[in-house]
Amino acid sequence: MNDSPDNLNLGVVGNGSVGALIDARGRIVWCCLPSFDGDPAFCSLLSPASQDTGFFDVVLEGETAHSQRYLDNTPVLVTRLDAADGSAVEILDFAPRYKLHGRIYHPMSVVRTIRPLRGVPRITLRLRPLTGYGGRKPERTFGSNHLRFLLDDVVLRATTDAPLPMLRDELPFLLDRECSIVLGPDETLSQAPSLHAHEALEATIDYWREWVRYLSIPAEWQEAVIRAAITLKLCQYEGTGAIVAALTTSIPEAPHTVRNWDYRYCWLRDAAFVVRALNRLGATRSMEEYLRYIANLAAGADGELAPVYGIHFEPELTEREATHLRGYRGMGPVRIGNDAWRQRQHDVYGSVVLAATQLFFDQRLVVRGDAAAFARLEHAGEAAFRLYDQPDAGLWEFRGRSDVHTYSAVMAWAACDRLGRIATHLGLAERATCWNERARLVRDRILAEAVHPQHGHFVDAFGSERLDASLLLLADLGFVEAGDPRFVATVEAIGRVLRQGDYLFRYIVPDDFGAPETSFTICTFWYVDALAAIGRKDEARALFERLLERRNPLGLLSEDVHPQTGELWGNFPQTYSLVGLINAAERLSRRWESVL
Repeated sequence: MNDSPDNLNLGVVGNGSVGALIDARGRIVWCCLPSFDGDPAFCSLLSPASQDTGFFDVVLEGETAHSQRYLDNTPVLVTRLDAADGSAVEILDFAPRYKLHGRIYHPMSVVRTIRPLRGVPRITLRLRPLTGYGGRKPERTFGSNHLRFLLDDVVLRATTDAPLPMLRDELPFLLDRECSIVLGPDETLSQAPSLHAHEALEATIDYWREWVRYLSIPAEWQEAVIRAAITLKLCQYEGTGAIVAALTTSIPEAPHTVRNWDYRYCWLRDAAFVVRALNRLGATRSMEEYLRYIANLAAGADGELAPVYGIHFEPELTEREATHLRGYRGMGPVRIGNDAWRQRQHDVYGSVVLAATQLFFDQRLVVRGDAAAFARLEHAGEAAFRLYDQPDAGLWEFRGRSDVHTYSAVMAWAACDRLGRIATHLGLAERATCWNERARLVRDRILAEAVHPQHGHFVDAFGSERLDASLLLLADLGFVEAGDPRFVATVEAIGRVLRQGDYLFRYIVPDDFGAPETSFTICTFWYVDALAAIGRKDEARALFERLLERRNPLGLLSEDVHPQTGELWGNFPQTYSLVGLINAAERLSRRWESVL
């Protein structure tokens, strides 16, 4: 697989406060500070106008080879560089996350340790952050063993036990012992950098391995599922519980397209998919944190929910362009903000209800849903029922048209259906009757309006003849049985119309920006699920195995795959895609009993 700097062969380190992307040679190419949605101090991924800046790397003199791996069951990334003279170094990167004083410690910090592995390697440390979205080099000051970078939004301190001139002035030096650089807030370390790095590393490894230990993973494809689950967890912002769609902005969906969007925000739909996937693995704490985020949003809302919010509850995410960043491979524009906040996407109410449903049934939870929580959740159900047959932009966020989208209507049915189940579970007979009757009314209307009269398959909108990949979810949502002839016909029609080779498109009709050029990875995973559901499990397994080969060398996925080249495109790492991987693996895997 191509590992030039201009691709998505990137690793992720993070801790719920920050997330950094690191390329195959150990260069930090993306990291927003002080949080996921902040100004990217490291932004070389998006080609700053000021060249050869916006990164932190370790240059090994005479480098001839490199390799990279994660420490098992952690987001601790290890990069090895080898030189022509036989010397070698190891770069170990992580963001501290562990239990401390009865809570999770997750500072705005990335720790880098560099070790000589063989010989006496000669290295150069190049720490070159930018500020103002790539606009300028920040002012800096220094002390006896640290540098301070005065970024627009925060002061970044780099504390090191390497001789300071080597870091400050980028002087090449012989690495004859381990050294560490602690990037973090403008606070004095209470320990020597190497001691701090060592203790934080051990605690972080212990935290993640314990977290992984309690996952209920499938018997097959364990490594892929574990890596996906860890990465999903890294995309949840600890401060509020928000879950971002990806850590990046403006990685194009295809070469030289204008489909460059900022995904560093919380889409209620995407986040609900993440919550449900992690719930299936037994990682329910993410659900509890996310529902607190939703509760805070709802408390400040006027009865209607937008499809996307900022991670600090911002309701408005006005788009603008970062003019000092030329874009991924120079393919701009680079956008800050996302105007999807202006849209009406009516499936969000069902997404909220589905994300919360397990809260009422899972007896492992310390705080479970009660009648008061149900009453609050009913507000989402009321909106879903009121809007189910009204036009919206749909889950694909069309900017130039609106329809009564089938998926939005089915999610309204799901909201009513789950509220009926919850009411029955809580012994609220009157409310159960109300919600069950509403679910029946919505379902009957969908079946009357959203089935093709000649071909017998579902269509993307009331009265339409088009297909879109979200129809593959109707059986998983419980709207129809997998064996229902209408669903089987839908899966088969989508396979004929939306599939190109091993990949599935969201839709193929031109939208506001022309015809889509790349496949949408989660849609291909939905297709795998649907194939298995209708009995074509061998075909589904074979396709799933081929999809796993599209992951980058560290097991991660972006949003899109180019069907001709197999290359990854779109924002990274994409939570949607990783959710699809987990759900498909859960469905297809053999039972544990059959492999033990």
